[in-house]
Amino acid sequence: MATTASRTSKRKWPAIILVVVTLLLLLFVVRQLDRAPRTDDAYVYADTIDVVPEVNGRIVELAVHDNQAVKQGDLLFRIDPRPYQDALARGRASLVALDRQIELTQRTVNAQQYNAESVRAAVERARAAASQASDTLHRTEPLLSHGYVSAEDVDLARTAQRATQAELSAAQLQAQQAAAAVSGVDALVAQRAVVIAEISSAELNLEYATVRAPFDGRIASLKTSTGQFASALKPVFTLIDTRRWYVVANFRETELKGIRTGTPATVFLMSDTGQRFQGSVDSISYGVAPDEGGPGLPGALPRIQRTINWVHVSQRFPVKIRVDNPSPELFRVGTSAVAVLHPGRGHDGESR
Repeated sequence: MATTASRTSKRKWPAIILVVVTLLLLLFVVRQLDRAPRTDDAYVYADTIDVVPEVNGRIVELAVHDNQAVKQGDLLFRIDPRPYQDALARGRASLVALDRQIELTQRTVNAQQYNAESVRAAVERARAAASQASDTLHRTEPLLSHGYVSAEDVDLARTAQRATQAELSAAQLQAQQAAAAVSGVDALVAQRAVVIAEISSAELNLEYATVRAPFDGRIASLKTSTGQFASALKPVFTLIDTRRWYVVANFRETELKGIRTGTPATVFLMSDTGQRFQGSVDSISYGVAPDEGGPGLPGALPRIQRTINWVHVSQRFPVKIRVDNPSPELFRVGTSAVAVLHPGRGHDGESR
C-alpha cells in the first residue's frame, strides 16, 4: 500500500508542475499584454486623392500607367489645349485692338478738350468786350445832357453794348456745347479690365489642361486611355500619397490607458512577417459607430464589428500609427498588419 501511494504521489507531481508553469506563463503573457498591447486587427493606410481635371477636354497624352510610382511635378496627363490656346489668343487680340481703340479715342478726346479750352478763351474775350462796351455806355450816357457827346454817339455805344452781350451769350452757349462734346475713355478702360480678366482665365484654363502630380505617390485605379473625354471635376484615377504611411490598428478600449500621441509602436505586415518596422502613435480615434447604432450618430464614423455576440465585448477604437521607415515594396493600402504598442518606452525605444 505504501508503495502504491508513493507511486501515485510521484505521478501527481508532474501534473502539479505543469499547472504551475501554465499559470506562471499565463500571468507572464497577461502582464506582457498589459505592458505592450498587441492586435492583428490592423491594416496599412495612406492618404489618397482623386485626380480630377479642372477643365473639359479629350486626353491627348497619358504619361502614366496603373500602379506606377510618380514624383511631385511629374506629368500625369494632358488635355487637348487647343480650345484654351484659341481662347487665350482671342483674348490677347481683343486686348491689342482695344488698346488701339483707346489710343485713337484718347486723341479725339484730346482734340475735344483743346476745342473746349479754345471756346472758353473765346468766352473770356467776349466777356471782356461786353464789359468794355458796358463801361463805355455808362460813361457816354451822362455826357449827353451836358452836350459833350451827340445822341448818335450814345446810340452807337448802346448798339456796341448789345452786340458784345449777344456775342458773349453765343460764346457761352458754344462753350457749353464744346464741354458736353468732350467724351472719355472710361468705358473703354472698364472694358479693357474685363478683357484682361478673360485673358487670365484663359491662361489658367490652359495651365489646367496639363495635370501634374502634386506630391510623390503611386497611381491606382487607372481605367482610361488616350482619347478619352475627361469632364471637369470627375476623377480620372486615384493617387496614393506615399510620403507617409500608417498602420491603423483597432485596439480594445481597455488597452488604451496610457496610450498617447507619440507612443512608440512596432508593426509588421502579414505579407512579410520577418520584417519589423518602428513607428509612433499619430492619433487615436475619438469615435466609432456602435453595433447597436443610436440617435443622432453621424454615419461617417468608422464601424468595427464585434466578433462575439452573446457576451459583452470591449469596443475597439482605431489607433493611427505613423511608420518611420516604410518599405516602398511592401506597403500597400489595405495590407493586413500586426501592431504592438510600447507605452512604457520613450520614442527612442528605451524603457522609462
